[in-house]
Amino acid sequence: MRHRDRRTGAVLCVGRIYCDLVFTGIEGFPALGREVYARDMALVAGGGAYIAAVHAASLGRRTALVARLGTDRLSTGLEDELAASGIDLSFLDRAAQAGPQVTVAMVAQGERAFLTRRAGHVLPATLDAALAWDEAVHLHIAEYATLAEIPDLVARARAQGLSISLDPSWDDALIRTPGLVEACAGVDLFLPNLEEATAITGETSPDRALAALAARFPAVALKAGADGAFFAGGGVRLHRAAEPVPVIDTTGAGDAFNAGFVHAWLSGAPPQDALDRAIAAASVAIQGPGGRGALVF
Repeated sequence: MRHRDRRTGAVLCVGRIYCDLVFTGIEGFPALGREVYARDMALVAGGGAYIAAVHAASLGRRTALVARLGTDRLSTGLEDELAASGIDLSFLDRAAQAGPQVTVAMVAQGERAFLTRRAGHVLPATLDAALAWDEAVHLHIAEYATLAEIPDLVARARAQGLSISLDPSWDDALIRTPGLVEACAGVDLFLPNLEEATAITGETSPDRALAALAARFPAVALKAGADGAFFAGGGVRLHRAAEPVPVIDTTGAGDAFNAGFVHAWLSGAPPQDALDRAIAAASVAIQGPGGRGALVF
């Protein structure tokens, strides 16, 4: 029988895994025909599913990564990090067509730029087994692009009795797609950042964007970076401030926030505590390069 205790059950994180090349300590971004030099570089695993999973595992939540990993040298170079992360890798689907998936991230003067290559489709051969796993109580969808490629994903998770969260994640080709909200029907917890929320709703203020999304989803946690985060759901409206911390790289902060919020939400924490735990997890992410941030394992 499926383990139904949300407080201690496992979370599934579904999405793509990337090899992140993160350049920090640069004065500005490259211009055409010009070269800039970085003081530091890190080669780390990335992608919203992995980042959310590693932060959830660090909080003591059993977490499984449901994703495809390439068999090329860049992809296999991530194996040691994945193995040491504390994430359950039982549902990792290794396939030649799944790589290399690479993101080059450049961080300069508080701004970021990214160049990404996707490979193959997102659907892992292990998905059905993962959704049917007796320990699983929740599915986290790391980006709307994953749902766009697997449009019945929410229905399949619902059929297995799982609760569901989704981070739309910025994608120029998808974020303003008509019908995005309708395609997310059945999601329990919607986790956009402010830029995504305004693009999806057309509203320009956090309060109005939050209200528009709260009319469509049971619970919404809206990330506002240095301005903290907002929540709406169950008749509750909240804002929590973020504590200032040293910032190395904000890559993956939103995914770490997702992990903290989902873990607390499943544990039965009130919304204000869930926001505080989510902001704390994001603070860990921004104090090191890549989405793993300052986590050490």
